[in-house]
Amino acid sequence: MKKLLFALIISFFSINSFSQVVINEIDADTFSSDLLEFIELKSNTPTFSLNGYVLVFYNGTSTGLSSVSYFAIDLDGLTTDVNGIIHLGNTQVSPTPAYDFPEATLQNGPDAVALYIGNAIDFPLNTLAHSTGLIDAVAYTSSTTLPTALMTALGETDVPNENLGGTGPSKSIQRKTDGTYEIKAPTPGMNNDGSGIIFNYINCIPTVLEVSEGQSFSLNFSTSQTVATSPLVINFSLNNFGFTTSDFTGNLSVTIPVGSTTGSTTITLLNDGNIEGDEELNISVISPAIPYYLQTNNIIVRVLDANFNVSTYGTPATPTYSLASTQPMGYYNSIENLSGATLKQAIQNIIANPAEVRVHTYSEVYDIITVADQNPANNNQVWLIYTEASRSKLDRQVGSSIVGKWNREHIYPQSRGNYGSGIDYDLPPDGFNNWFTTSADDIGAGLSDAHHIRVADGQENSSRNNKDYGPLDYNGPSGSTANSWKGDVARALFYMAVRYNGLSLVNGNPADSTIGQLGDLATLLAWNQLDPADDFEMNRNNYIYTWQHNRNPFIDYPNLADYIWGANAGQVWNSSLKKNDLDKLQVVMYPNPANDFVDFFGIDGVGVVEIYNTLGEKVLTKEFANETRIQLNLASGVYLTKITSGSKSVTKKLVIQ
Repeated sequence: MKKLLFALIISFFSINSFSQVVINEIDADTFSSDLLEFIELKSNTPTFSLNGYVLVFYNGTSTGLSSVSYFAIDLDGLTTDVNGIIHLGNTQVSPTPAYDFPEATLQNGPDAVALYIGNAIDFPLNTLAHSTGLIDAVAYTSSTTLPTALMTALGETDVPNENLGGTGPSKSIQRKTDGTYEIKAPTPGMNNDGSGIIFNYINCIPTVLEVSEGQSFSLNFSTSQTVATSPLVINFSLNNFGFTTSDFTGNLSVTIPVGSTTGSTTITLLNDGNIEGDEELNISVISPAIPYYLQTNNIIVRVLDANFNVSTYGTPATPTYSLASTQPMGYYNSIENLSGATLKQAIQNIIANPAEVRVHTYSEVYDIITVADQNPANNNQVWLIYTEASRSKLDRQVGSSIVGKWNREHIYPQSRGNYGSGIDYDLPPDGFNNWFTTSADDIGAGLSDAHHIRVADGQENSSRNNKDYGPLDYNGPSGSTANSWKGDVARALFYMAVRYNGLSLVNGNPADSTIGQLGDLATLLAWNQLDPADDFEMNRNNYIYTWQHNRNPFIDYPNLADYIWGANAGQVWNSSLKKNDLDKLQVVMYPNPANDFVDFFGIDGVGVVEIYNTLGEKVLTKEFANETRIQLNLASGVYLTKITSGSKSVTKKLVIQ
């Protein structure tokens, strides 16, 4: 009986000790791309250790899953300040959070955040919400929808709405002294009622956020109140991954004298003459004693490498056409003098040969495309498909934020290809000399097949999503007239439709949920002619071959596509056949023969289409700008089509079935 009583007493004091911490403020809905999210905790006593606590984030409603965890943070090693406050959030939150979590992590609701006794490992992804070990919880929303199941699981009845009055991005959810909540302007790092010690905040502002080797910049420090009693000495470091003290000169200490609020120092970056890629220095300030508090810290400044290599060939926007294929002698011999289905099968036998072709892990795709999609004008950068621009290799997406980042774009979308997890291919990288065998039936290999995975701007990749290609669906970035990526896309898709059983290209615009089919074949065949294979594509084809031991034959022989799907379908293929010459106006008319419509590609500006019958009578006139589709309501037969733009014109034969 005494042992039981002793255990109950220990349990009471343990829970009572833990229960003095509450969730004090939540800001989930912020401006832009959710760069200012934070969660604030408050303890009853100052400088309280958070060892043994874990903060868990729950989904209130979600497709397929609800009332389950999506993130957890161990609070071991963290301590509240002299006001009993600590906040955790994105790096751009000010004052600087005690713990950084990735941007766009905290969901807007209806969701919940809960504080438990425990560790993050106790709450793996998709853990059902429960009250065991629960210290405090806040169920919240930004709409009229309530996280009902979460409220029940966590015992919550009050659900504050951060978006009350439609001003969510400028407000936060704040706990009042009576335990209820109010919605008002965020107060990270301080008591919600304005009480407590008012810190003298230190700000660090570099004069630039991007600078090249060999240049200098200033670091300006300021305090929110005049320095009193004794000078304020601010010490900091700039080290960050590969950036060390050998990369710069300058004083790593700044003194703000008594009676002043500012101080500065100059940092000079050294040009070491080495090609090592762009780097980032991290201005990390060593926290001074109370009453000073860091308003900003861990500021990143991009250091552009002054040294880089320039390739002998141009970018897709400034193409050149001189690189040779590195295909082994006789690589395509087996497809000579074949036609139709036999030709297509012979191509597959080469590029899906289980005795030769290799598959690498999905993680290693980054190793491949960082080189394959390197900017020819600067090897420290990659070239973005669709947006047709360069970006530092440093800007690869590593968190959930896609703004200003680049990532992997599957030209044949993952959901449409149904690659699954790629079986064993979705593993950590294991090196160039380690690979899996594969075959034409190995659809999972499509997950990490670099021939159809390109570097893309994160936001544009999201906009592209799983749409079909062509004027009726995805036709490039909004407002862009660039065509330099379209042939690349077409040839990547031709490869995928032959390499993998179960993937095909079809005419028209099938539903974006359609698995194993992608459109528009007619558009892709036209793009193949409009944007010929250039040196950038040939170089990436050559490089990917060193990893995968297969090539994209539609880059080596672009007109091969017409012998499988296009105007030459059914005809005998021979590698000695010349590529289709583009006419003077770079106009492509497709399909031909046509039925109900015909598309025109290649005019940069306005043009006029005139169609004549065999008697020389004009039967249709249509003005257009850039790419266009003209609906046909003409009898079957042969017509002459004259396309005029500016002072140039070209006449083509059109067959209507």
